[in-house]
Amino acid sequence: MNVSESSRAGSPDAGWTCSKAPEVASVRVQLEMQSLWQQFDQLGTEMIVTKAGRRMFPTFQVHISGMDPAAEYVLLLDFIPVDDKRYRYAFHSSSWLVAGRGDIAVPGRVHFHPDSPARGAQWIKQTVSFDRLKLTNNLLDDNGHMILSSMHRYQPRLHVILVDQSRDSQRFAHRNFCTFSFPETRFIAVTAYQNHRITQLKIACNPFAKGFRAADSENRHSAQSQSESAGLSLPWSVFEGSSACEDQRLQHQPHRRSDAHDPALQTAMTEAALSYGAGTDRRDGGSQGHFYSAPVFVTVPCQWDGPSRADRSLIG
Repeated sequence: MNVSESSRAGSPDAGWTCSKAPEVASVRVQLEMQSLWQQFDQLGTEMIVTKAGRRMFPTFQVHISGMDPAAEYVLLLDFIPVDDKRYRYAFHSSSWLVAGRGDIAVPGRVHFHPDSPARGAQWIKQTVSFDRLKLTNNLLDDNGHMILSSMHRYQPRLHVILVDQSRDSQRFAHRNFCTFSFPETRFIAVTAYQNHRITQLKIACNPFAKGFRAADSENRHSAQSQSESAGLSLPWSVFEGSSACEDQRLQHQPHRRSDAHDPALQTAMTEAALSYGAGTDRRDGGSQGHFYSAPVFVTVPCQWDGPSRADRSLIG
């Protein structure tokens, strides 16, 4: 039986009850970090999908109440397409636009919470977190990750299933579960963040992004210090129109023909510039032009400025 046919959307405020078996009829679900989810939803939540799998942030966490303490339950999470469209991000308007018809949906997977099955007393005494769940775009994934298509919009759903030990449990399977979904948890799967505000919000709120915040702060401080001391550290002027001392020095030197009017030099510099711009090496034995420009200080983050690869995989 199709689970979605008998499911009811759960409200993040009231939780909405499921009018089914007594053990599930009174179940209520409250979304954790609801305000954070709403902040992302206002910007258009994006979740990274990779071949190896990437964890979600914000993490899908809920608080459950109304369970029978003695009964056993299984918790499942799955993702369904919101529509049959493919999206693209318009940078000029900072908004998502429909780009066409979506890809054919891959066979759906469900993620079992690792504590399943467990008694209701265990589920209701603590926050239930799906922090081990990973999203992937690898259609051949064999690690149990959730397979999603990039640039498509998805809705997470939580299924609460009662473990029925009776012999004829299959006959009443439709009565032993209920489904909850929260509109603010919708997201678009991407291989790289499109909206820079989403990136900033994730770095600011994700505890695993502490290394990125520290590196960004250090880079800004280093760039500021270098820009303030650049004029003092250079032995010559690097700005046009500011070399008064150089002009005075040239006035006392014997007059000589300017290299700028040397046709041979101009030809060599032009050819070298064209060769450099095309990204090719001159191998014809001709003269090469060498260009000396003013030093440019560039702050490049090193591998110790940020978290390790293992830590980066934790950032949603």
